Amino acid sequence: MAGEIPDLEVLERSGTGKGAARQARRDGMVPGILFGGEGDPLAIQMPFNVLLKRLKAGRFKSTLFNLKMEGKDDVRVICRDVQRDVVKDLPTHFDLMRLRRTSRIALYIHVDFINEDKAPGIKKGGVLTIVRQEVELNVLAGDIPDHITVDLEGKDIGDVIHISDVVLPEGARPTIDRDFVIANISAPRGLKAAADDEPEETAEE
Repeated sequence: MAGEIPDLEVLERSGTGKGAARQARRDGMVPGILFGGEGDPLAIQMPFNVLLKRLKAGRFKSTLFNLKMEGKDDVRVICRDVQRDVVKDLPTHFDLMRLRRTSRIALYIHVDFINEDKAPGIKKGGVLTIVRQEVELNVLAGDIPDHITVDLEGKDIGDVIHISDVVLPEGARPTIDRDFVIANISAPRGLKAAADDEPEETAEE
């Protein structure tokens, strides 16, 4: 995740229960609930088209948002559930959870690559192949890193960078147990082609 925490605007919803929820949908809104943290549960709603656009953009349930609502203080939230119509697969309800600074959440964190000019493999014409531009980490809500850094200094052709090679911010840990690949430095295409074209040596009779 790079840059500032994105805003998510919602409206307070009057009334609760199925009747109020149906009315919200008739008005072009998707009903929701805001819960957790220090406050009481609050009925909210969001324009259908806005929520649908967010869902299509991806990772709605793993993005930290700055919730903005008229008459209320901004609060950090994460989506905990989106209910969908079983036939049309369109959103019918959503749940947002307020976060305490001590809450642990899984978020996608942007990966920055530095010192490309100090990587022998790249100087030789090697190609940096980025496998993961973002990495999902389990982090504290009050200490979310803007990015993690991969130092390419000294990396040569054929070198592979795993998550274990990266110094993670204090308190952050990967959500995946295995030591997955973030990037590698591969040989330039011309060198690869030349190697492929070389005839195999045969034993002399």
